[in-house]
Amino acid sequence: MSTFTLPDLGEGLQEAEIVSWHVAEGDHVVVDQPLVAVETEKAVVEVPSPQAGHVARLLVKAGERVKVGAPLLEFEEGRHAETGTVVGDLSGPAVTQPAVAVRATPAVRARARELGVDLARVTPTGPAGTISLVDVQAAAVRPAASPGNLRGARRTMAANMAQAWRAVAHATLHDEADIEAWRPGEDLTCRLVRALIAGCNAEPALNASFDAAALSLRDNSKIDLGLAVDSPEGLFVPVLRDVAAAGSAEWRREIDVFKHAVQGRSLTPAELRSPTITLSNFGSIAGQHSSLIVMPPQVAILGAGRVAAKAVRTADDSVRLHRALPLSLTFDHRAITGGMAARFLRAVVADLESA
Repeated sequence: MSTFTLPDLGEGLQEAEIVSWHVAEGDHVVVDQPLVAVETEKAVVEVPSPQAGHVARLLVKAGERVKVGAPLLEFEEGRHAETGTVVGDLSGPAVTQPAVAVRATPAVRARARELGVDLARVTPTGPAGTISLVDVQAAAVRPAASPGNLRGARRTMAANMAQAWRAVAHATLHDEADIEAWRPGEDLTCRLVRALIAGCNAEPALNASFDAAALSLRDNSKIDLGLAVDSPEGLFVPVLRDVAAAGSAEWRREIDVFKHAVQGRSLTPAELRSPTITLSNFGSIAGQHSSLIVMPPQVAILGAGRVAAKAVRTADDSVRLHRALPLSLTFDHRAITGGMAARFLRAVVADLESA
């Protein structure tokens, strides 16, 4: 037997969770055929086969977490062991079984990952042996969520949030912006991105990275903005790179691509790596103010609440209702002073209140 271990998937990741197997024991596989889907730091990655051959034994089950270098499966040796093209076999005619491939559309594969269904064990009922959404739903058995069985993105989020809560000295400032002057149909998220850039220009320290061991701030030349995206599987934070070098049209395109990738669980580890500051538009669901969590080495996260009507005294001394956007800025008080945070937030409010 030869053993295939979990390879180094890059990005400094040390372990992964088995999402689903694409092969079963006894299957014949070819080089680069997807063997298994694994989830690392919220991204689902397909692991290909390094060789051709027959699968003798699967060594881990869907839902288990394994370390890099841990054994995943065993390949048969002897007449079934293949590492390339078979030229000939002097011992007699070889019996070669056809490769077993799962037939399913990307949408069906994404739904199977969401439900924890191993497509290799689903009986297809669609045309030409294709697995349908109905087949996946029929095979799904989802346990009720509880603190003892958090998996995948929820498990990663729980660990990261607990670590950040212990490490960071959190402090929060609240304010609101009068956005009555906005044009109809204004893109709220893009306006928030623009305002956050204005805040970073006014107070660059809030876009810095904090080295807790050395008690030092490292300036970041670019604003790599983490955008918190909610999903049934947990919180995802894809990163908009160098946002100050782009404009609202490009931001909107990237945001839409990321939202689609979150729904399809197709984000890559690179798309989640190393934000310098984070934006959370939680008000699109509910809530006005919040005390948020800063993920080190970042030092700040800006939150936007639900837009609400507010009574405002105008220049002619009358009282009118204006739309007000609540803001919450949580920062790491080890690295950022209250004055720095207030100047950042003042610049954010000023940009949002401009037409």
